[in-house]
Amino acid sequence: MSSPEDDLTIDTEFLVDLTCALVEAPSENPGGTEGQAVAVLENACQALGFDIETIEVDDDRPNLVATLPGGPGPGLMFLGHSDVVPAGGGWTGDPYIARVVDGRIIGRGSADMKGGLAAIVTSMAALSRRARTGRGLAGPVTLVCTVDEEEHGSGARDFVSRSRPGSYLGCVVAEPTDLSTVIACRGASYIEITVTGRAAHSGRPSDGRSAINAAARIIDLIVADHDAMQQTLDPLLGAGTWNVGTISGGQGISIVAPICELGSDRRLMPEENAGDIAQWLRDRIRAEGIDSDGIEVDVRLTMEMPGFATPADHRLPVTAVAALADLGVDSPITGWTAACDGGYISRDLGISPIVLGPGNINEQAHKPDESVAIDDLVTAARAYADMAIRLVG
Repeated sequence: MSSPEDDLTIDTEFLVDLTCALVEAPSENPGGTEGQAVAVLENACQALGFDIETIEVDDDRPNLVATLPGGPGPGLMFLGHSDVVPAGGGWTGDPYIARVVDGRIIGRGSADMKGGLAAIVTSMAALSRRARTGRGLAGPVTLVCTVDEEEHGSGARDFVSRSRPGSYLGCVVAEPTDLSTVIACRGASYIEITVTGRAAHSGRPSDGRSAINAAARIIDLIVADHDAMQQTLDPLLGAGTWNVGTISGGQGISIVAPICELGSDRRLMPEENAGDIAQWLRDRIRAEGIDSDGIEVDVRLTMEMPGFATPADHRLPVTAVAALADLGVDSPITGWTAACDGGYISRDLGISPIVLGPGNINEQAHKPDESVAIDDLVTAARAYADMAIRLVG
């Protein structure tokens, strides 16, 4: 890995090498193995002289906070995650051996979002060189890299529980947005439902209580609520959604089903609270009489990642659009139907986020032969450094 030169230019070789090194440190989730990827990031940040703190969220699952110190004023936060989804099949090469082909880095996590992490570190390296010439920043620039973003958000929740609000002007989440400036993001939640009935011989089903039949009625409630939400659409985010993604149950074809389990995904609008939605579902089940006459229903909220909305005229998105425009890139203001850790930063710390990063989440992320364009990585790194100078210079 090359050493960045002592000027404000973006060191492309350093950026590419760091992206490839992060890809080649597998950190699949589920799996709980982010440690080796965080070690790569930590070593790079130590070599650049940043202040570093690592916090073990769980075994081999450390959050990393790397700070380029500045003056006493509010700073700028950059946010990313170290975990990636499982590689799966269909790759034309080893997903954890990074390849550079036709100006793109191929490998699991290259777009979502190890390329974004490398772009942040490279931008901070450029800012550090600038500071050594006497042009420091009025506040710190901080990279927060969390674990477990792809599953349950335990890293972000641990970070906000340890942080104080109001110390940053804003937060840039470097998820792959194709360099669009995302000011609104839906949240996500998992609501899991266990229905318990009573087994009986299928020749006399009236002797039992079918958990599967009761679960079907609950699915009808969920589908009806989903359809109702689609009647009123936000211009950036659309509407909240339900998806029943898993179902299992029954004991045998000739037995009245004594149990059925549903796993549902409820996408959240910024103002929604997943706990309230889980309680709404409990109340509807009770009102419909589903949990009666020998049927019991347990509704559990097992994951919540809040959404957020930042005003379009907030200085953070305004600065992002201007910085990219100076680089010849049109960065439209838009919304995101995916979810990210930025919602925790907004809800729990009161820091306004945007999502802005290299790569395309729909065309590249979570797919075989995931890749990111090197030119987009360089553009992102330049834009991040320029934003920091404009906001805390």
